[in-house]
Amino acid sequence: MLQIFSMKGARWLLGLIWLTLSGVALAQTNANQPITLIIPYPPGGSADMLARPMLPDLQKVLGQTIVLDYKGGAGGTIATSALARAKPDGQTIILVLTAHAINDALYPTLPYNTRKDFAPVSLVATLPLLVAAPLTSPFNTIPELIAYAKANPDKLSYASAGNGNTSHLSVELFKTQTGTKMVHIPYKGSGPAVIAMLGNEVSFMFDSISTSFQQVKAGKLKAIAVSSLERASILPNTPTIAETLPGFEVTVWYGILAPAGTPEAIVNKLSQAFAQVGADPKVRAQLAESGYATVGSTPAAFGKHIEAELTKWNKAVKDSGATIQ
Repeated sequence: MLQIFSMKGARWLLGLIWLTLSGVALAQTNANQPITLIIPYPPGGSADMLARPMLPDLQKVLGQTIVLDYKGGAGGTIATSALARAKPDGQTIILVLTAHAINDALYPTLPYNTRKDFAPVSLVATLPLLVAAPLTSPFNTIPELIAYAKANPDKLSYASAGNGNTSHLSVELFKTQTGTKMVHIPYKGSGPAVIAMLGNEVSFMFDSISTSFQQVKAGKLKAIAVSSLERASILPNTPTIAETLPGFEVTVWYGILAPAGTPEAIVNKLSQAFAQVGADPKVRAQLAESGYATVGSTPAAFGKHIEAELTKWNKAVKDSGATIQ
């Protein structure tokens, strides 16, 4: 049967064909463009140490070059703001840390909406914190640290990777539970903070185990405790904080976000790529040497994880009274 389209119907059909063809062309163009992975802290920090070993396999799986873009400062909010302004085409993503959830409660105002401006892609890995200290610090255990801090209020100083970072708020929680007073010295990333410890500029740090472990192994820093409930496999003789303060636990998590509005197909492709690479035995083994446990998740599961973390850290910030300095 011969059907005659109206002029309106013909225009609609031609428009549909054009959109389909242009979408294919856009996908082909994007596939030839590098993906920018924003790292919210300077090189040498725990996020950098997680991303680099995964990079070669990620590029193979995605068939695209991945460029690391370091945007340190303001507890990761500078980098996160940049992502919120990026085009939602999958060409710009970010590796966020636990601080992403903390910042929502810690900062009075943010230049983005934590819940609405981002598309969760995948949870990537978790990592315990290591309480590390210069060799000259006047304590070797958590009980000794607590005793010294109580006897000398505000005489001990602790480094962090920046205001709002997990390395900052974890000590605020520790201070609340132990009734101690210590001075916070924020740095622009974990790398500079570790250098400060090596230079005896601060008394200690609750640092991601990946960035302090090598210095402990080399005998340049001492390991006091780890923040996970179980002892870390790479430091089996180092006790947990919970062995002194039952129930104390802080772990760092790492995940990928894209700008809100990124097409679902692109988000799923990225999510599957990170999960696939994180599950690779060689990558897992390499990252485990620095204390990381790779995870991998669906976008929906990571979204639920972020929501739970927002609730958890909002309460923690209020209970501790932590503020931005």
